[in-house]
Amino acid sequence: MTRGEAARPVEVVVAGAGQAGLSGAYYLRRAGLEPGRGFAVLDHNTGPGGAWRHRWDTLTTETVNGVHSLPGMPWTPPDRPAPVNAVVPRYFAAYEREFDLRVHRPVSVRRVREGPDGRLLVETTEGTWSARGLINATGTWERPFWPHFPGRSSFLGRQLHTADFAGGAEFAGQRVVVVGGGGSAADMLVDLVGVARSITWVTRRPLNLMSGPFTPERGRASVAVIAERVRRGEQPGSVVSATGLHLPPELSRALDDGRVVLERVFDRVTPEGVAWDDGRFVPADALLWATGFRPSVAHLGPLNLREPGGGIRVEGTTAVADPRVHLIGYGPTASTIGANRAGRTAVRRLRDHLGGFDTAAETPLAV
Repeated sequence: MTRGEAARPVEVVVAGAGQAGLSGAYYLRRAGLEPGRGFAVLDHNTGPGGAWRHRWDTLTTETVNGVHSLPGMPWTPPDRPAPVNAVVPRYFAAYEREFDLRVHRPVSVRRVREGPDGRLLVETTEGTWSARGLINATGTWERPFWPHFPGRSSFLGRQLHTADFAGGAEFAGQRVVVVGGGGSAADMLVDLVGVARSITWVTRRPLNLMSGPFTPERGRASVAVIAERVRRGEQPGSVVSATGLHLPPELSRALDDGRVVLERVFDRVTPEGVAWDDGRFVPADALLWATGFRPSVAHLGPLNLREPGGGIRVEGTTAVADPRVHLIGYGPTASTIGANRAGRTAVRRLRDHLGGFDTAAETPLAV
């Protein structure tokens, strides 16, 4: 922003309007703040739905690994299976209307820096907000992770990340290698079974399969693993790395009958496929990288929150280096259930740190 430009003052900016961001906005409403003067929700997407709006058409409410309710408004699944990229955004849109959240979109947060009088300046593509606190719920979808492998750039076939996958139909009759051991890999594999000519699934480590029901006790234990990572300032890693992978029955059957072949990860990529140092080779027409995402937090760089381990040290939802900043949908709160709880925690802790919220209208600040 240029000197003398007016920054719009609010108590809190919420960056992101996925599950975590909407949860935070809901609890700000419950705390007595109003959209516009009390808080502002900024979202990079062109419409409601968060990352759900980017999933492929054949991922339905029947095949997806669960859609969870936002606080204050239960999710009611449709009577028949429907694409999650349509029905979940409709649910989010109804939620925004119900609680009058007035999300600003499409707005990208460029950077957050120190402002005058102990406030934060949130610089965006729609101008600048001045806030006493920030709830950062920018998720991970914008930062797909592509691992380095020797020869990857030489591959003559098609390479896609989960973020670009539009469904299995476009790989009909092709030889496909899927890389990654998480939930996204499982979702893609289910869509490819019966469509692709051959499917090879490679993982860096043996599959960490979830056995038995996912009980609340197991959930708490898994969250504790990731929470400890972020307390140490390390990268949080995936939720599946702590919970274990739920293997869909159809994928389990395909592994048993050989329609999907499971291998340890290859050593290099060749122009025609993937190869191991022991001489084995699998030809491929397409490589699908289900290798996860990294948190979208580059805009927080001016606040110097990162630790030597590469992550942001977080206690609960609070950024240890700056308690005005709360991260939800990050680390242990990246699951949809965890995001709901984190929204409530972030608002309560931020209110306590600030000594309460000021619900009175303010005038623009020139900075």
